[in-house]
Amino acid sequence: MTEVELPLAPTRIGDRLFEWGSRTFVMGIVNVTPDSFSGDGLLAAAPAGERGRDPLPEGARPAGAAASAAELAVAQARRMVDEGADLLDVGGESTRPGHTSVSADEELARVLPAIAAIHSALPDVPISVDTTKPEVAAAAIDAGAALLNDVWGVGPDEGMARLAASRGVPLIVMHNRAEPVYRDLMTEVAADLAAALARAMAAGVPKDRLIVDPGFGFGKTASHNLELLRRISELRSLGRPILLGTSRKSTLGRVLGGLAPAERLEATLATTALGVAGGVDMVRVHDVAANVRAARLADAVVRGCRE
Repeated sequence: MTEVELPLAPTRIGDRLFEWGSRTFVMGIVNVTPDSFSGDGLLAAAPAGERGRDPLPEGARPAGAAASAAELAVAQARRMVDEGADLLDVGGESTRPGHTSVSADEELARVLPAIAAIHSALPDVPISVDTTKPEVAAAAIDAGAALLNDVWGVGPDEGMARLAASRGVPLIVMHNRAEPVYRDLMTEVAADLAAALARAMAAGVPKDRLIVDPGFGFGKTASHNLELLRRISELRSLGRPILLGTSRKSTLGRVLGGLAPAERLEATLATTALGVAGGVDMVRVHDVAANVRAARLADAVVRGCRE
């Protein structure tokens, strides 16, 4: 007899209730960095003197004056929400291969003005903070973030889980490894995530506030990433919503002959559709409008959704 998969309990993120299984949700990426692999880091576009400054009231900026990173973040956030983003993920430290680590103080200076400004401009839109530092995450919650996204969620440090428990916010637990060495990729990814979920629940995070991310592009070779996407439905056994983040990543460019990040949109859309077919619940993307359309069409086929 085939085992019937029970629907997942919904998760409240900020003021919004995410009803898993109803459709695929879309998370827009807001990078407040100078060195994002995808070329969209807002600090590369803002003058150095403006990077940590709060946005001016509407109409108060002199004509021709450069926008601050926070203002650029608000403009990007508004566009993404208009294009259909359900929530926004703000990060202040690049995770690309060979990235330069930043101090907590520097990361705070980058993300807090952006989060506060976005929350003020779009108070109904849930904001996730992409960080591995509990002190940054705590300050981000105070500034308006309602979800923690930890790219080392399977690591031994329980600081982020304890913070999520004490502040009553959901936590994304992502798979990662220092070296891409596996005997059985999916068995090990699932086991690592299961152990991380158990640690988070032991730290006090309710099960219905936990989301898993298999870590496409993190601690995995290109072949591993393709196998992960091909077999992603196996992670449904964890009983938690699945977030997939493939947007513009190097594996996509490598498969297609060395395409630059800006040329990887079609490849990203293919992975979004494949991910929906494999049972993912949310996709984290740079190009919101196109991915929303891809997800809606895939939902119509896979889930029978109509909007």
